[in-house]
Amino acid sequence: MLKQAHAITEELIEWRRDFHMHPETGFDVHRTAGIVADALEKMGYRVKRGVGKTGVVAEIGEGGKLVAIRADMDALPLQELNESEYKSSVENKMHACGHDSHTAMALGAAQILAKQKLNGRIRFLFQPSEESADEEGKSGAVRMSEEGAMDKVDYIIAQHVDPTRPVGTIAINAGPCSGGVDSWFAVIKGKGGHGAYPHTTVDPFFLLAHVIMALNGITSRRLDPFAPAVVSIGSLNGGFTENVIPDSIKITGTMRFTKPEIQKQLHEEMRRAFEVARTLGGDYELKIELGAPPMINDEFVSKVMEEVGKDLLGVENVQEMQKTLGAEDFGSFMAHAPGAMYTIGVQKKGHEDYLLHHPKFDLDERALPIGTAVLVETALRFLKS
Repeated sequence: MLKQAHAITEELIEWRRDFHMHPETGFDVHRTAGIVADALEKMGYRVKRGVGKTGVVAEIGEGGKLVAIRADMDALPLQELNESEYKSSVENKMHACGHDSHTAMALGAAQILAKQKLNGRIRFLFQPSEESADEEGKSGAVRMSEEGAMDKVDYIIAQHVDPTRPVGTIAINAGPCSGGVDSWFAVIKGKGGHGAYPHTTVDPFFLLAHVIMALNGITSRRLDPFAPAVVSIGSLNGGFTENVIPDSIKITGTMRFTKPEIQKQLHEEMRRAFEVARTLGGDYELKIELGAPPMINDEFVSKVMEEVGKDLLGVENVQEMQKTLGAEDFGSFMAHAPGAMYTIGVQKKGHEDYLLHHPKFDLDERALPIGTAVLVETALRFLKS
C-alpha cells in the first residue's frame, strides 16, 4: 500500500495545494465539496452531495462489513502569513489545521480502494464545519450523522496531522484522546451609577471578581483531581467610560472534559459559581451550549491501527498519542460506531515552532502518501477481519 500511495504522490500534492489555495470555512465548503464529489464519481463511487448541508458521502463495494473513513474539509478564519507558491488566495481564510491534507489523503485512499477487490463496503465521509458550529450549535459531524451518514457503519477511522512529530511516524492509543467541549455565555447584572458614588450602585465588576474566583475554584476544589477538566474565560465585555459603573457585564468561555459525569458536574458547578452574584445583591443569566463529545478511541480499532502502523512504518515509528483537552468533533461520529483517530507526523523543517492554528503553519508533503497508505490498509484489514 505504501508503494501504491507513493505512486500517486503528485496527485496528492496537487489536491492538497489546490485546497490550500482556496480555503473555505464552516459549512461554506461548496467548491471543495464539489471537487471531492466529482472526483469520487469518476472513481466509481456512489456519491451523495449536500449531506449535513455541504458534506459528501461516497460508498463503494457490496454486502459485508461497512467501514467509514472521515476527512474534514473546512479551513480557519485566519490570515496566512506564509509566502509559499500555494499560499491562501482568500483573505482571512487559511488551512491552518491541515484539513486540506486530510481531504487530499482521503481522496488518495479512495482512488486506491476503488481498484481493490473489496470484501465488504467502504464509505467516505467528507465533512464540513469541524472547526465551528451552526446557529443551533451543531457541527458538521452532528449534521451528517443526523442525515444518515453513519447508518449501518461497523467501524469508523480518521487521521489528523501532527506538526510536532517527524514524517514517517504515527501516534495511536485507546481511550480518551481529546476533550468534550461545551461553551457558556453569561451576563452578570448589577445596578449602574456614577463612579463617584459606588454605594448607590450594585457594581457588576465587584460581583465579577467573586464569580471569577468561584469559577477558578471549580477544577481545583470541586472536581476529582484525577478527572481532567478545564473551565476557561474567553471574553469579557462591560462598561463604556471611565467614571460610570455599568448595569451589567458579559462574560463567555469554554469548558472541557472527558467523562459525561464530569460534564454534568461542571454544569452544576458553573451555576453555583454564578449564584455568588445573587448572594452579593446582583443577578445573572447563564446559557450553556452543548458542543462535541470527548473523542475516546475504541480499544479494538486502535489496536488494528497500531498493527498497521508497525507493519508499514516499523515498530519504532508508532508512538503514543499525546492526550489533550482540545476539541475534535470526530467523537460525534464515534457515538454511532466504534472508531479511532491516529495522528500522523508532518513536521516541516523551518516550521517547527508553528503549530496547528498558527498563521505560519505548514506541513511536509512527504507525509501525504504515508497517511493515504495507513487509511487504505486499516480499512482493508477491517473488511478481512
